[in-house]
Amino acid sequence: MKKLITIALLSVSLIACKQEPKEILLNTNLEFSKNSLDYRITPKDSLDKSGLMFSDQGAWFAYGLTDSTNSDTGFSGPFLMTQQNGIWSSLSLSRLLLSSGIHNDNLINRTTDLIQQESYSSHLEQVFKNDRIELKQQLVFLSGHTALQKMTVTNVSDKSIQVNASIQGGVHDIGIVVSQEDDIIKLTSSKSDAIGYIQASNKIERIYVLDNNTFYGMALEVFSLEPNESKEIVVSQTFIFSEYSWEVEKEVIANANFDSVLNHRKSEKEIQLAKVIKQLNPSFHDSLAKNIVAKSMLTLQNNWRIPTGEIKKQGLFPSYHYKWFHGFWAWDSWKHAVGLSYYNTTIAKDQMRLMFDFQKEDGFITDCVFRDTTIEKHNERDTKPPLAAWAVAKIYEQDSDVEFVKELYPKLVKYHNFWYAKRDHDQDGLCEYGSTDGSLIAAKWESGMDNAIRFDNSKILKNSEDAYSINQESVDLNAYLYAEKLYLVTLATVLGKEDDVKKFKFEAKILKIKIQNQFYDENDGWFYDTDLAGTTFIKGEGSEGWTALWANAATQEQAEAVKDKMMNPKKFFTTVPFQTMSADHEKFNPLKGYWRGPNWLDQAYFGVKGLRNYGFNTAADKATSQILNGAEGLLEKGPSIRENYHPITGKGLNAENFSWSAAHILMLLIEE
Repeated sequence: MKKLITIALLSVSLIACKQEPKEILLNTNLEFSKNSLDYRITPKDSLDKSGLMFSDQGAWFAYGLTDSTNSDTGFSGPFLMTQQNGIWSSLSLSRLLLSSGIHNDNLINRTTDLIQQESYSSHLEQVFKNDRIELKQQLVFLSGHTALQKMTVTNVSDKSIQVNASIQGGVHDIGIVVSQEDDIIKLTSSKSDAIGYIQASNKIERIYVLDNNTFYGMALEVFSLEPNESKEIVVSQTFIFSEYSWEVEKEVIANANFDSVLNHRKSEKEIQLAKVIKQLNPSFHDSLAKNIVAKSMLTLQNNWRIPTGEIKKQGLFPSYHYKWFHGFWAWDSWKHAVGLSYYNTTIAKDQMRLMFDFQKEDGFITDCVFRDTTIEKHNERDTKPPLAAWAVAKIYEQDSDVEFVKELYPKLVKYHNFWYAKRDHDQDGLCEYGSTDGSLIAAKWESGMDNAIRFDNSKILKNSEDAYSINQESVDLNAYLYAEKLYLVTLATVLGKEDDVKKFKFEAKILKIKIQNQFYDENDGWFYDTDLAGTTFIKGEGSEGWTALWANAATQEQAEAVKDKMMNPKKFFTTVPFQTMSADHEKFNPLKGYWRGPNWLDQAYFGVKGLRNYGFNTAADKATSQILNGAEGLLEKGPSIRENYHPITGKGLNAENFSWSAAHILMLLIEE
């Protein structure tokens, strides 16, 4: 049973105060995050991504817990997202060596003495113990630039022990040079403008740099421990980009009390978890649901990054774990923002602003953007499906911030109008996916469903000099645009824009009829894309077929027919229901078809929410339970949340630690 405990709320200012921290105990909610992700890894080399990494506060670096193969007492890493496409700086950049006597006999056997490891959304901790010494290590993020590591050495024997202690560490051959500035170790990279700094709060007797400036050591003042006496050693690791002030950060570190920082993080995470758990659908309020909530929120946390370089607002990676996902995508961002809105509207709003910073004059929003374009260029060949107004409306539902709506509304309208100006080839009020450069591949990317079978025979058409369309009208795109019109009505109402309210209501009414008449096949009971003329269905049952239900654009009769196919075990009600295409289709291939069979949790969510919109709550609850139980590792402590899942076997596929999967899990569990 989890302990019932209370929490003392600490103000932000307490983080930067050296004072005795108030007593703080954890409530049960934070316990749900305990070991929800398995961070144990000793990286075999600088590129080893076989394990998971913990980060917080938007830092561009992360850590692991040491595993049984590691001979170091420190935390693994850090893993640096400050350079390249993510790379390990070290096996352990700040490890503590403890010895005693003139022969420097080791006090800790780092392989056999590891007895405990725990992770929470607030921090990491591990304990080494033998019959002489107990070493407890804790790691918490002070800021988006700095992590603090406290090492508490306790004499558990019945004799006095004199302790020689030193902090040591080295870097891999990754372009980083180690140097010394007074009592601070400095790490300068030839591949990034982020500079690293390592400090100890304890008195240093000697500091040195060796091995061609790749290894450092800090010999601390010798101390004695009587039986049951403890000594604390605190080390800070900072990786800070050039637009931030190291002098300011150094002062923050100097004034920080480790226990106060840790208590503040516990309080912060407890409040966030409690907020989400309070919103859970009553059908999903058991401990398993709360465990996956904690894992989902932690996944989002680990992908959170503060502004730097080309990126002027904070936001989330799709996955820090996959090297090509160290950027920010448009429709990923809309989905992340909705998930974040349940507990942190500040980050949710900045996630939206991040992408709108890259909006063009015609309303176009860049598909994906990156911190360092020498590593990877922004993709301006296409945009992504229009779900931005949905995200802003969901954020507004949580905090009623009219000023945020006022800020984003004109940009949302501009984005909405872009589709009709640049992606409606025959100007019939129904849009197509397309590209800016005339390439078919980018046009498919614009759908977000890159290689879906509905695009197998598509061709590209020119609309204007910088605008091209696929030669088919897509049901999902137009369903999203219908939903956008209604969300724009909501936002315009908030702002008192009556003319816009009338305009978008009128447009939505017309578009709804077009969706029902053009894209729905009465014989099949399914929504399909069509040719431009709207006379020929592009067959192949896919997840786009239920977006009209998500958008509330279908009739009740149409929704009933679509529901029947969704709940058919031979088609969509598989081990992990509501995958991207029907299981009985000849091109169904989850292992080799990125969008030709795997279950993407965003599409599954659209399906579940579509059922709820039409009153099919029993089916929606059943599908939600089967999704969570069928997807490998979702309800277990340890495994990461995956990019997508095999709908038949449940096996996790492609990238680990995937943000939109995590965000949509929260939506599945909260929305009724």
